[in-house]
Amino acid sequence: MLKSYLTKSKVHPAPLAVFRIVFGLLMLVALIRFWTNGWIYSLYIEPDFHFKYYGFSWVKGLGNYTYLLYSSCIIAVVGIILGYRYRLSIILFFLLITYSELIDKTTYLNHYYFTSCIAFLLCFLPAAHYFSIDAIQKEKSIDAIPSWMVDGIKLFLCIVYFYAGLAKINSDWLLEAQPLSLWLTSKYDIPLIGEILKYRWVHYAASWSGMLYDVFIPFFLLYPKTRSIAFVFVILFHIMTKIFFPSIGMFPYIMIFGATIFLDVQWHKNQLEFLRKFAAKFSQKFNFLKLKLTKANVLFKPKQYILPLFISFFIIQIFLPFRYLAYPGELFWNEQGYRFSWRVMLMEKKGYTTFKIKDSINQKTFYVDNADFLTPFQERQMSFQPDFILEYAHYLANHFEKQGHQNIQVFADSFVALNGRPSERFIDPSTDLNQEIESFKHKKWVLPLKDEIHGL
Repeated sequence: MLKSYLTKSKVHPAPLAVFRIVFGLLMLVALIRFWTNGWIYSLYIEPDFHFKYYGFSWVKGLGNYTYLLYSSCIIAVVGIILGYRYRLSIILFFLLITYSELIDKTTYLNHYYFTSCIAFLLCFLPAAHYFSIDAIQKEKSIDAIPSWMVDGIKLFLCIVYFYAGLAKINSDWLLEAQPLSLWLTSKYDIPLIGEILKYRWVHYAASWSGMLYDVFIPFFLLYPKTRSIAFVFVILFHIMTKIFFPSIGMFPYIMIFGATIFLDVQWHKNQLEFLRKFAAKFSQKFNFLKLKLTKANVLFKPKQYILPLFISFFIIQIFLPFRYLAYPGELFWNEQGYRFSWRVMLMEKKGYTTFKIKDSINQKTFYVDNADFLTPFQERQMSFQPDFILEYAHYLANHFEKQGHQNIQVFADSFVALNGRPSERFIDPSTDLNQEIESFKHKKWVLPLKDEIHGL
């Protein structure tokens, strides 16, 4: 049955074409928003120091050339939307946007990672072989593609939702309504509903409904009889998320429009027909928009390496989120295996970390003003994430060695509060962080949480 599905099952390419256009439009808005809000400067140019992902220290900041990187991304996105030189456009976008994310892990967000993953998948899909400039100019239009190419995108969205739901099955989220209790209480200024957000039953209702939504929405989207109502819930859920948490940015819109891939083929054909009629109004002035729905009776045959590559990608996506099981201690506290696991909005974590530089020979010490080296945003992120603290300690040691200091030891005095708990000492103050090496090994110098969070 599986072999028959992979080799014989086919579907119309309209859903893939619509997804390409919608993804491109969302990325265009996101890039323009990022630029106009001044985040290119504040996140990539202003900092003197960038925190790196382990193994990616070779990725360097580009200074003012970062604007050129984002300009190139915008150009690539236009190519994606129009399906013009699509393969070059999507590969360029994937490489550039991923590079920008690797410059500084301070900027890590789940939907940035989501964007890179989707772009990677689209590099290998025939998303511009239908309803695109490439299809018209190169006469490569098709009317059928293997079903697994569309279902692969559906599967990835299901993984994102389902794993986000599994992560919410923990005692903080379900039994304490944390951190939603902290966040919703502060939203009293929201019109009409702000007043009721102070009640505990609302916090519990939001926590449980959020978990149930994430766990079950993929199945309701996949099942034809519940698909329409499920899509309504997708819209309502993400609109409410945007209202409660406006700083979440583009993520709600990405998930709403991304979920259209689950809708019937006829719905996608209708949207393309609407676009065709709209473009036809401008066909005399903009000949390159003279698109049409073609029927070539051609089945797309993918390269042999694409299916094994997709299988490998999904194996990684399925097992990578569980790497935290290899580490002792509380995941939300030490964050070893936390990123890249679709754990969305599970923590309210604040810290205060100061650093002491000591000469191991003459015992002279002095304290570091973090504001001399980090932006306020970087300092906030550094203060409660162990790998940030270690990397920053090494940076300080290197900085002061260049100034002529010798026999340098670096000690951190760190206190962190997690999900409304009282602040606790976070880092062993007797550990010389300059002697600790970043690796995938357990960070023994992170003190254990004095509480336990039960769940996945």
